[in-house]
Amino acid sequence: AAMDLAYICEWEKKPKSDHCPSIPLVCAWSCRNLIAFTTDLRNEEEKDLTHMVHIIDTEHPWDVYSVNSGHAEVITCLEWDQSGSRLLSADADGHIKCWSMTDHLANSWENTVGSMVEGDPVVALSWLHNGVKLALHVEKSGASNFGEKFSRVKFSPSLTLFGGKPMEGWIAVTISGLVTVSLLKPNGQVLTSTESLCRLRCRVALADVAFTGGGNIVVATSDGSSTSPVQFYKVCVSVVNEKCKIDTEILPSLFMRCTTDPARKDKYPAITHLKFLARDMSEQVLLCASNQNSSIVECWSLRKEGLPVNNIFQQISPVVGDKQPMILKWRILSATNDLDRVSAVALPKLPISLTNTDLKVANDTKFFPGLGLALAFHDGSVHIVHRLSLQTMAVFYGSSSQRPVDEQAIKRQRTAGPLVHFKAMQLSWTSLALAGIDSHGKLSMLRISPSMGHVLDMNMSLRHLLFLLEYCMVTGYDWWDILLHVQPNMVQNLVEKLHEEYMRQNAALQQVLSTRIVAMKASLCKLSSSTIARVCDYHAKLFLIAISCTLKSLLRPHFLNTPDKSPGDRLTEICSKITDIDIDKVMINLKTEEFVLEMTTLQSLQQLIQWVGDFVLYLLASLPNQGSPVRPGHSFLRDGASLGMFRELMVVIRIWGLLKPSCLPVYTATSDTQDSMSLLFRLLTKLWLCCREENHITEPDDTLIDECCLLPSQLLIPNIDWLPINDGIISKLQNKQLVRLQFGKAPGLVGHTVSSQFDAFVRAPGQPKIDHLRRLHLGAYPTEECKSCTRCGCVTMLKSPNKVTAVKQWEQRWIKNCLCGGLWRRMPLSYS
Repeated sequence: AAMDLAYICEWEKKPKSDHCPSIPLVCAWSCRNLIAFTTDLRNEEEKDLTHMVHIIDTEHPWDVYSVNSGHAEVITCLEWDQSGSRLLSADADGHIKCWSMTDHLANSWENTVGSMVEGDPVVALSWLHNGVKLALHVEKSGASNFGEKFSRVKFSPSLTLFGGKPMEGWIAVTISGLVTVSLLKPNGQVLTSTESLCRLRCRVALADVAFTGGGNIVVATSDGSSTSPVQFYKVCVSVVNEKCKIDTEILPSLFMRCTTDPARKDKYPAITHLKFLARDMSEQVLLCASNQNSSIVECWSLRKEGLPVNNIFQQISPVVGDKQPMILKWRILSATNDLDRVSAVALPKLPISLTNTDLKVANDTKFFPGLGLALAFHDGSVHIVHRLSLQTMAVFYGSSSQRPVDEQAIKRQRTAGPLVHFKAMQLSWTSLALAGIDSHGKLSMLRISPSMGHVLDMNMSLRHLLFLLEYCMVTGYDWWDILLHVQPNMVQNLVEKLHEEYMRQNAALQQVLSTRIVAMKASLCKLSSSTIARVCDYHAKLFLIAISCTLKSLLRPHFLNTPDKSPGDRLTEICSKITDIDIDKVMINLKTEEFVLEMTTLQSLQQLIQWVGDFVLYLLASLPNQGSPVRPGHSFLRDGASLGMFRELMVVIRIWGLLKPSCLPVYTATSDTQDSMSLLFRLLTKLWLCCREENHITEPDDTLIDECCLLPSQLLIPNIDWLPINDGIISKLQNKQLVRLQFGKAPGLVGHTVSSQFDAFVRAPGQPKIDHLRRLHLGAYPTEECKSCTRCGCVTMLKSPNKVTAVKQWEQRWIKNCLCGGLWRRMPLSYS
């Protein structure tokens, strides 16, 4: 099937209050896969409505954050910014509010700033463009360089600060024909200015905003009647003497073709939808005209055309004859036949390149994300149509829409009363998922196949998903919607291919993406029972990279004017050059004065140092039974780079231990005289020497394995606290069965096969909890408020218990996002 339902989430029926959809129900989907939508909360006793904004993360849709928006009138627009961390809401009273996360928590939002045009309903709203525009080239999907696949398009921001930095702000259009722009200054001040769109102000029932590459803004407006023209205006924003200035100019307008067509002359009196095809494509517009039970959709494009010049003029002035004068003119690209009545439109956000070769390759390889837009109809069905030809590519029949059987059945059904249909829809950022809010306020999540239901061989399906995963890796967007399409048998291949593509990039780009690719592999490995143990390894690897960076950044050069290399780089160089198995011989080569830190700093790092020590011991002790890849830690035994990092950290810890012995990792040894650190360093170095060159990995020899077998009799092997396997929805959706959920109620997710094999490694409920990032024990029933990652389920305390700068530096690494890049959400205190 091209489209199928992944899950639906509905409101619990409460006797007193009821979520009814607001009349112009709106929703918005951010690049971090948060969905915001509105409903009105009706209270029976007081008979009044509260206008609510709800924010969910698509992986935990039941964990809805509902906030009373404080809007006095119904909410007409919701818009996320490019980074997905702020949300604008506007209402029918002219008030615009900007919402941002409190303490970087995805389930805690506050309204910080705003603007208003008193008493004038807002019909269109948009953030100003930040000048970042990519193009995805489908024809280059086999290219090795990410820069060729996803090229940066030259595009100017709507407004720049000194030095070319884009200025943040928003633009809105009101019903009385005003355009208002608010600019956010870096100091938090808001500059607002309002101007009429043209001299003759007229009613604006529908409007949309788009941006041009030159930094201008284009506004399209319609008064709602199909007999009136659709008007276009160019808006230019500037800052003059600390004030915001708006200049507007009229552009060519158009009449919908269905009104000039004699057969349909008065058939569609109202224009119900008016949208630019993309916010950075101001030269293509989609229009929909409707009557009570049917609609027609047209796609128009703005072209430069030559103006024919009469011969008389050409003879008088040869200059005119050479160069034909050009004018801009709207031309119809395509139109549909008569359709059922359209209730909502969703446009693709994937910036796919639309050159002829790209379109041809997309068609040949059946790669359609970004090429289809979604239309929802009053009978409950959804069609995906091609954005240029408007031809149907896929159809989804809702619960109430009957597949066409015979005329009689359809007539009988029409009289049965109003059908459930989508009032608002949004496509995800890769176009692989579609969220719809229906006339009961229920949220439906639809999966959309990248090939629109065409059957492809495994290799091609993998290539499509890989291409989109790479796009998310380069942009930093969340890739949850791609995971909806990954089957367990694809995981191994996808991880390998992703790694191959990553290794083909240049060193600088690899460094930028180094943690993102590990997080991506972890989320893929969660989806198959054979790779589930590797999820733990990838999260441990992220943790190791972060610890290594933090501890190395604490080292200070002894003299300020030291040569080129920082102490951290010199440590790496010396450790890789001197392959001695004796820790003290490696240590002699380092300048110990670079390692001198305050005693309190060293003591505050003990928990992190302990983790390094424990993990090295656990790895070496698990070397003899390395034949079982289901044990976490298995992939580290062949990972030269990670073992090298552990080796460097052991040297640093050894030197710090000379300064302050109490910061050393604590081991429980059987003999008092044994030097545990140097024993572990010796074995770790031998293991590292086996696999330091990636293309020449040798097997560890028998003596090393024998020595590792003796470890459990010399030292107590610690329990490693692995990350819990996450409670999200994604792994429940793989068998393509519809999952029914309820807002505010976590589902009892029992009987999930993958996690049951895994429970051996994860703490059972009632056991002491741990702060995964500070490595502190929180007790069985934590009293501190905690936050958990929406992606990997990692748990940490909200408030820092530490005052030491070094620890603050460690905590800054994951204040906004988890180490895996996921968003934080506040956990209920009773989470144990």
